[in-house]
Amino acid sequence: MRVSKLIIAAVIASMWSSTALASDAELADLRAEVDALKQLYARSGRSVGHIKKNKPSIFSNSLNPSIGMVFNGAYRSYTEKEADIAGFPVGHDGHRKSEGFAVGESEINISASVDDKFYGSFTAAMVREAGLDKLELEEAYIQTLPGFGLFDGLTAKFGRAFWTLGYLNEHHLHAHDFSDRPLPNRAFLNGAFNDDGAELTYVLPTQFYTEVGGGLFRGDDMPFGGATGDKTQAWSAFVRVGDDIGYNQSWRVGAYRLASDAVGRFVKSEEGESNNTGFYGHTALDAVDVRYTWAVNGNPREQELTLQGEYFWQHNEGDYKLEGANAKENATKSAIYTNAHATGWYLQTVYKMAPQWRVGVRYSELSPADVPTALKNNDVLNADGHDPRSLSAMLDWTNSEFSRIRFQYNHNVLAKNKTDDQFIIQYVMSIGAHGAHKY
Repeated sequence: MRVSKLIIAAVIASMWSSTALASDAELADLRAEVDALKQLYARSGRSVGHIKKNKPSIFSNSLNPSIGMVFNGAYRSYTEKEADIAGFPVGHDGHRKSEGFAVGESEINISASVDDKFYGSFTAAMVREAGLDKLELEEAYIQTLPGFGLFDGLTAKFGRAFWTLGYLNEHHLHAHDFSDRPLPNRAFLNGAFNDDGAELTYVLPTQFYTEVGGGLFRGDDMPFGGATGDKTQAWSAFVRVGDDIGYNQSWRVGAYRLASDAVGRFVKSEEGESNNTGFYGHTALDAVDVRYTWAVNGNPREQELTLQGEYFWQHNEGDYKLEGANAKENATKSAIYTNAHATGWYLQTVYKMAPQWRVGVRYSELSPADVPTALKNNDVLNADGHDPRSLSAMLDWTNSEFSRIRFQYNHNVLAKNKTDDQFIIQYVMSIGAHGAHKY
């Protein structure tokens, strides 16, 4: 407001400074221009010469929805016809994507402040499964704003969302540094955990970043998924800490637990076909993550190095219940008890060597759980002593924050004596509103 008044005053002074040499006609023109400026400024909700004491009208689109779309397509080529992850019953989203050209998970997102107390976000993805296009709901949640009245640092979130569990789970696939998720996220979470539920997060008033929280969820999604109608309930708890190291570096580490009773978590092949074996029992998934970033003066626009990793530990205690052909083959026992754990981890580094160019390397590995003797003939559960592993390298070019093209190579050995070399060309394009990504 003060700047605008000074500009007008300067214009008026400049005009009147030349009036000594001006004719009466020129003076009339100058006065008309000054009057026009006064009227224009007055229409903006203020008067020249004093500040209006009444509260000005606020014209804002903060309550109007921000609408955006993300195109996430690719061309993929594989050397191996099948790519089941030995020892792990993976859902459809955890398997590799279709070979050849594919539109991929193109998303539409809508978000806005509901009012002064709530914020809402909705994301749906168009995917292709079994030759058919279908719309999947990824996120639909409400989150409290400071105006809700909770004490500082506390936020409540409820609905369906990519919940707090390690680093990658909160990020949409198009925001990842690689075109696919690492093996542990695919094997344990079928890509990502986005069950229905609610979560509380509290950022503590400490000198360094400290965040704690937890949630309650329906329990229908992996690693519990496949529930047979029972309203099972999952819960989570987590803590994260982080800080800066001077002006150039930052770090964050976290620890997480997600647990529930699995009710009919069916074992499926890459084609999505169940082999009539379901797990019924308690499942707990623990995770730790670490992320380190380096950038000159903390500004990642020109140059940045990131180092990131996650480790998962899953424990299953319960019964594999057999049906159909499996039950006939194991007629002496229709429920097979297991008490075993599986682990998995990945480590990656990405280097931005120029504003538009990045290069990255990622390694991930899984260690399957021991299989009960009665299930040794199960092709999905029995890894035959093999630890699935994957090595990935990528190079991407980012023209702007709205467009990126990526080239990626994966060397996968997901089952014994089966090597799958994968070549991927991916594009990620955004139109409309595009929110900032999380740290």
